[in-house]
Amino acid sequence: MAKPATNKPPLTAARLWQLVTERAPGRGGNALRVAAACTTTVLVGETWQVPDIAVPALVTMALWQKDRVTNVLAGLAVNILFGVIILMMFGLMHLTLDHPMGLVIATAVLSFGFFFLGSASKLKPVAYMLGLVVVYTMIAIGNVPFGELATRALLYADLFILVPGAVMVCLAPFICPSPKTILTRTLAHHLRLSAALLRNPEDEQTCDQAEALLRDGTKGMMMSLKMAGLEKLWRKQDLASLQQAIPRSIGVLALAHAAACEATDASDTYPDAPESLIETLLEMADIFQSGGYPTDIGQPPVPYTSPALAQIAALLPDFTKPIEDESSEKAKSKPSSSGFFALDAWTNPEHVRFAVKGTAAVMLSYFIFKILNWDGIHTCIITCFIVALPTMGEMISKLTLRISGALVGGALGILSIIFVMPHLTNIAAFLALIFAGSLLAAWVKSGDERIAYAGFQIGLAFFLSDLKDYGPTSDMTTARDRIIGILLGNFITYAVFTSFWPSSAYDKIRDKVSAALKALQAQFNASSVQDELQQAAAVQSALAHAERMIEFASVEPIHLRANMDELASYQAITSQISCLTEDGLIPARRPAASAQLASLDKVVS
Repeated sequence: MAKPATNKPPLTAARLWQLVTERAPGRGGNALRVAAACTTTVLVGETWQVPDIAVPALVTMALWQKDRVTNVLAGLAVNILFGVIILMMFGLMHLTLDHPMGLVIATAVLSFGFFFLGSASKLKPVAYMLGLVVVYTMIAIGNVPFGELATRALLYADLFILVPGAVMVCLAPFICPSPKTILTRTLAHHLRLSAALLRNPEDEQTCDQAEALLRDGTKGMMMSLKMAGLEKLWRKQDLASLQQAIPRSIGVLALAHAAACEATDASDTYPDAPESLIETLLEMADIFQSGGYPTDIGQPPVPYTSPALAQIAALLPDFTKPIEDESSEKAKSKPSSSGFFALDAWTNPEHVRFAVKGTAAVMLSYFIFKILNWDGIHTCIITCFIVALPTMGEMISKLTLRISGALVGGALGILSIIFVMPHLTNIAAFLALIFAGSLLAAWVKSGDERIAYAGFQIGLAFFLSDLKDYGPTSDMTTARDRIIGILLGNFITYAVFTSFWPSSAYDKIRDKVSAALKALQAQFNASSVQDELQQAAAVQSALAHAERMIEFASVEPIHLRANMDELASYQAITSQISCLTEDGLIPARRPAASAQLASLDKVVS
């Protein structure tokens, strides 16, 4: 049996720094493209003199995608959606102008609606960005003295989405790779990491990278395949071959991880991976990296004493060869559409409670903003839409990322005002500064999901500090006030979400573990190798959700953790599932793994 995967402890400073500096494939290129898009948005805003250009720059960073097709579709969709919202807001404007109570009610209703959509629909995270812009616009309209300025403010709000959307549609086709290119590079990374595991099985860093990549499953790759199909530039045969390779790349990596764990445990008796197998994997990776896919792959000889290595070799000949009965397999594996709303959108009270808490945080921030009559801290309202999270564990685990990101971004903004802004003489130099700040934020945001949140906060604080009027600013008061607003919004959101209907991550662990066990049972019941590999990838994705919930629960307040009697058991179960899904891919070990699965089902049920 493979060595159990160790559960990661809560993030430490050393672990955070490792994630920040990690050079994952494609991370640098994506960060450069995000920075270029944000800079282009600022350039358009400066040219058109769009007020509060920090908001469009922030929306660009939030919505930018890795490939050109998704960017174009997202840019078009968000503009169409926001166009409908603008029409709705024209009606609201006439009802709320010169009616403060009407403005308060409209702000509360809109906040509730966007938070509900963010929790119970497929619109997230777009729902939060739309809510941010709409509510901010409503508040801005409430501050103008007469209708003509209010109408102008509403039209400017349309630019807050129109400019980022236009940048995504016009710029992405020129600077972003094709989704097919992203897919083939991802497949190459799977194979290279598998070869690295087989060559150096005792390298802990490589094993950690393999576990993290396995937990990603096939969702991202399948989405790239779908977007590649929409491009209409590639042959159906090529896309079918890549579709065949997606689950097999997961299977090869999982088996390589199992072989590496066994080699570490029994270094004296376990045979070394043959060089021919490693070279085959690397040659396949090179072909995928160049944008193609390998064909006529020979099965390299491996020792019969290593079932994991033998199974890797057995997967290679058909790695990119589509199955014969393609139509029946697609019909079997095609997921049923769940619709726009979640299945429990109208029955689960958690969605309503989340929307109520989010609305309470927004309105509390709004009242503090109005009572203090401190215009500079309006960022507290914006922040509420960005930092709201459903469980206490998520709120607490990401609180450090929020605060540290805001402080880093704010420090960058203030230092640039002191040392850089006075020396800027033209728009090019100003845009270079914006590009540098955006690049740092985008680099962090493009990293592991555990730190991506901090990257967005860096961008939030930096943009709101340095983008006030048109061109370079020397007003440090604005930067100070906006950073205070960000910190205030963080505190208010945290206080509201942890005080009213506090939702513990621990309560969701059982469902996540049950989903992983269900996927594992489907893997063992698979009728074909391809279906088995697809189900194994589904197990990895379900495991990722379960492990994250365990991680969130472990950082909740001590009085809550005192009632988490089964937390250690859940950690052990996820480790066993991780082993069983790898053992289930090896025919010789499947009967024993199936028996262990039955015992786990009894424990969880």
